[in-house]
Order: sequence, then C-alpha cells, then structure tokens
Amino acid sequence: MAEKAAAMMSRRMMIRWYLRVKSYEIPISEEDEADNAKQTKKKQKTNNGKGKGTKPKKKASNQPETIQVDFVFCDMNERFFHGLKTLVHRNSVHSPHSSQLADLVIENNMVGTVLSTDQDDNVFGFASVVNLTTNSSSTCIESLKKICLDKCPQQHKHEMETVLSGKTKRPAGFFFQERMVNVPLEITEVLHQQLVLDMDHAVKNARDEDEKKSLDFGAFVRLAPCYSGGGGGANSAIYKYFDDEIFATNAEFVYTFDAPKMFEEDEEELKCSVIVMTKTGHRSAMKELKKMVGGN
Repeated sequence: MAEKAAAMMSRRMMIRWYLRVKSYEIPISEEDEADNAKQTKKKQKTNNGKGKGTKPKKKASNQPETIQVDFVFCDMNERFFHGLKTLVHRNSVHSPHSSQLADLVIENNMVGTVLSTDQDDNVFGFASVVNLTTNSSSTCIESLKKICLDKCPQQHKHEMETVLSGKTKRPAGFFFQERMVNVPLEITEVLHQQLVLDMDHAVKNARDEDEKKSLDFGAFVRLAPCYSGGGGGANSAIYKYFDDEIFATNAEFVYTFDAPKMFEEDEEELKCSVIVMTKTGHRSAMKELKKMVGGN
C-alpha cells in the first residue's frame, strides 16, 4: 500500500505560479453571477444583527493585480464534484448530463487529473479519459455516442461506428478536459502531461489482464467546444482551448456540428468539433504542445 501511495504521489506535482489578472477583463457568465449572488446572500445573513456597517467597495483599477497561486495536480476525489460539474456544465453538449459526467470522471480515478490548489477544493481544470465500452451502461456515455454518430458525415460514418463499437483491438475512450480560461499555458501543458502519466501508470499497475486491456487506450474521442471560423476542414473551427487545435491537426479525422446555445442572448454560433485520435496521434500532439509552450 505504501509503495502504491508513493507511486501515486510521484505522478503529482505542485507548481507555484504568479498569475497576473485584470478584474475587468475576466468575463462573468450568468452561472458565475448566480454563484456570486448566492455568496452575497450568505454573507448578508451572517452579518445580520452584528451591527456592522457595510464596508465601502474598492474602486476597480486598470492596473493588473499579481496574486500567488500554488497549483496542485490531484487524483480524482468526491470533494471535487461541484467544481467538476461546474466546468463540465459550461460545455453545452455536456451540460444536460453534467452531474452524471462529474460522477463518472470521479469514479474513473485511475485515469484522471484535477488542477486545484493546496488551500481549498476549487477546480481550475481537469483531464480524464473514460472507456466508452466498459461504461456503456451509463446513459450519458450512450448519449454522447449517439450524438457522435448522428452528427457524423457520411465519409467518416464507418470509421466512427468502428471506433464506438467496442470491438476494436484496443479500447477507445472519451477524452474530457475543461478548465478556466485564464489558466496559464505552461500549466495546461503539465495538466496533459499528468494525464499521460496516469494512463501509463494505470496500464503498468493494473490488477489483472482485463483491467490492463480496458486502460490501454488505442483511440480517443474529444468533443471540443469551438466557434465557426469559415473555410473548410479542421482549420474551419476556432477552438475555445488552444490545445484542441493541436489535437485536431494530429487527428485521424475531425468533423463539426452546431452545438446548443447555453443562453438565448448568445450572439456567437456555438459549435462542437469531434476530434478522433489514435494513441500515436495523441502522443504526437503532446510533443507539439510541449514544443509550442516550452519553445524547444
């Protein structure tokens, strides 16, 4: 047990980062505003009857504020449920079953990494790969498989059916990753590195041959949020996350469909890009990502 714990710790890192932010540049969604409103009501209830006046608010400054953040890469845990659900919900394709997906990635603790801090249970990002065959009884997985097939163009239909069939030599997995928009590029790259370490560690330390086979992924299906950029092919999408573009350029095939709007007032047309990669393609993308972020 001690050896296993040591091996798990060796895959995790703490990175101290000085994050520069400007409050007026950070967009707040309706979901964020609702959370803020709830917190304000709680504070008001707490302060009732204490006879303390309301402190004057500080004026917003155009000068960037430097704050110190200790990022910690953690194993999946139930204490991260609400943070994971919030991030998953922001992907309009996943939002109808965000609770189920949050539960699923927590249960899938062999292959999954959470970006948090050493002070609380906030979730700044996460990455996970879920076997779509061993989890075929899950309604959310079946729903995602159906979406992938229903939206798949005819020229990729047979390939998509094969990937999702569960009859391939090595299993396919849904590749989930979400994060806050102001997570530094270097941290994003390490988050992906940690997921690769997870996958290699899971295969090496599987309890039996069946578990080993279920964790030795040969293909990855990523449903990436994006916007229409004009043109054709993989380059026609403007991805929410820059790394999804790198995954798309290393994919076997990519196709895009209209995603449901999160809010009625959204002016930009939301899209979802289905990125299908082999393990070789994923590892090649990782090399490109490292080179792009690190410059070597």
